[in-house]
Amino acid sequence: MRTAFFILLALACTCQAQTTPQTFTTVFKKGEAGYNSYRIPAIITTKQDTLLAFIEARKDSQGDAGNIDLLVKRSADHGETWGPAILVWDDENNTCGNPAPVVDQSTGTIWLLLTWNFGSDHEGAIKAGTSKHPRHVFISSSIDDGNHWAAPTRISSARKDHWRWYATGPGNGIQLTRGPHKGRLVIPCNHSDHSNKDLHPYRSHIVYSDDNGKHWEIGGIQPEKTNESAVAELSNGGVLQSMRSYHGKHNRAMAISNDGGSTFAEVYLDNALQTPVCQGSVLRYSFSNNGNGILLHSNPAGQGRDHLTISMSQDDGKTWPWQKVVYAGGGAYSNLVRLPTGQVGILFEKDNYQTVSFTTFSINWIKSK
Repeated sequence: MRTAFFILLALACTCQAQTTPQTFTTVFKKGEAGYNSYRIPAIITTKQDTLLAFIEARKDSQGDAGNIDLLVKRSADHGETWGPAILVWDDENNTCGNPAPVVDQSTGTIWLLLTWNFGSDHEGAIKAGTSKHPRHVFISSSIDDGNHWAAPTRISSARKDHWRWYATGPGNGIQLTRGPHKGRLVIPCNHSDHSNKDLHPYRSHIVYSDDNGKHWEIGGIQPEKTNESAVAELSNGGVLQSMRSYHGKHNRAMAISNDGGSTFAEVYLDNALQTPVCQGSVLRYSFSNNGNGILLHSNPAGQGRDHLTISMSQDDGKTWPWQKVVYAGGGAYSNLVRLPTGQVGILFEKDNYQTVSFTTFSINWIKSK
C-alpha cells in the first residue's frame, strides 16, 4: 500500500509540474523603493543574452497619470536573479511611461520608445483636448547592454496633430528578419482620434524605422475600437498585430500586414483568444520552412484580469489549438520573451498588481495534457 501511495504521489507531482511553471520570481514589488506601485511591464533579450525588464514606477496613486518614472532591471542568468533598478527617465512630477523596447540586431543598439505627458494631465482631459499638452512620443537608447540610457528626445514624426491620447506598446517591438522589409524596426502603438465624434476614439497603429532607428514614421492605422497592441513577424516577413478590443466580444482584434506594417488588411476578431478588455502579448518563437513555425500569445482569459493563458499556433495565428494557464490568480498585462536556452519567459502583473513577476516554461509544457 505504501508503494502504491508513493507511486500515486509521484504521478500527481508530475502532472502538477506539467500544468504550471514551478517558480515565480518577483522583479518589482508594490511599495518598494518609495514607489506606490509598478505597472506596464516590457521585456527583451539583448544581443549579449541579457534580459531587460522595463516598468512604470508610479510614485503616487493617480493611475496612468501623476509622477511616473521609467526603470529597467537586468538579468544575466535568464531571469533567475535581477540586478538593481536603473533609472531611464525621471521628469520630476510628470509621466514617463509605456515602454516599448526593440533590439537592432545589426548594430546591437537597444531602442526604447515611450510616452510623456504632464503629470497633472489625466487621460480624460487629454482625450477631451483640455490638457496642457497631448501625449508625446519620445525615444531613448542604450549601446552598452542596458546599463546606461541616452536622454530621451521627442519624435514628432510618430504622431498626427489631431491625435491626443497616445501609447507606445506597451511591450516589445520587433525587427523583421525576412522579406523585402528585412531589418525594419516595428513598434506597436495606439492613439485616440477625435476627428469623428460618432466613432469610438481608440485606434491601434504602427510606427517603424528603416534606417536603424534614426528616423521613424507612421505605418498602418487600424479602425476604431482597437487599442493597446503587440506585433509578431509572420513566415513571409509580414506582420501580425494583436490588439486590445472594444468590440464587446471578449476576444482579441487581429490584423495582418503583407508590407511590413505599412498597411493592414481588414481587422478580424479571433474567437480562440478569449479575454477581457486588456493588453496582451504575441511572440514569434520559431520559424520553419515546412510551415510549422511557432507563434505564442499571452492574455488573461478569466472573467476579469485573471487566468493568464498562453496560446500556441503553428499556422501563423490562423488557429490556436494549444492553450495552458500560466497563472490562475490575478494576472493582467504581460510580455513574452524567448530565452537563449529555448525556454519562454513571461513578465506579468501578478496578484492584482501587487508584484510584477517573471517565470519560464517550455514548448513541451504548452503541449502537455
